[in-house]
Amino acid sequence: MQFSSSLLENAVNEFAKLPGIGKKTALRLVLHLLKQDSETVGAFGENIIKMRQEIKFCQRCCNVADADICSICANSMRKQELICVVENIRDVIAIESTQQYSGTYHVLGGIISPLDGIGPDQLNIESLLNRIQKETISELIFALSPNIQGDTTIYYLQKKLQAFPIRITTIARGIAFGGELEYADEMTLARSITNRLPVESYVTNR
Repeated sequence: MQFSSSLLENAVNEFAKLPGIGKKTALRLVLHLLKQDSETVGAFGENIIKMRQEIKFCQRCCNVADADICSICANSMRKQELICVVENIRDVIAIESTQQYSGTYHVLGGIISPLDGIGPDQLNIESLLNRIQKETISELIFALSPNIQGDTTIYYLQKKLQAFPIRITTIARGIAFGGELEYADEMTLARSITNRLPVESYVTNR
């Protein structure tokens, strides 16, 4: 691409760094911003900067938050004794969109993947174990993507949780093996949560 303005080129290059955004899409976004008034673009930029500088991670579940505790953990209407373990923040958003789950979450920040150099120490596993020790938890639901890495993580955590007297389940496999949780449609995801299975029987059948 040839640009008559270095400012335009720099803006396009920055947008193109975003995942899933190529140069053509980046150019279209930048040209759209050029059509907006300076106040609108200024507010856009300020909100992005403010988000990055002020956003926090929940001290309890590791979800994104505006305060030390996220709005889900702080909601007294949620079932605090129920924890849904997910890989990332996108999965929290996907499950919340189903409106079928009323418990809390714990965001691992990834899944165990030796080939990618990701081990248990890189994940929020210790904070999950500490949370279970300190709180009264009745059930732990594994809602991890149905692939080898997800299954490895479930197996590892199941071993770590054997000493705790809690029910351990995983979402039903209405989601295809090898798929990504965030791309599942809301109906399938909702049914998977509703029809969750005991982890022990799931691992045995695998």
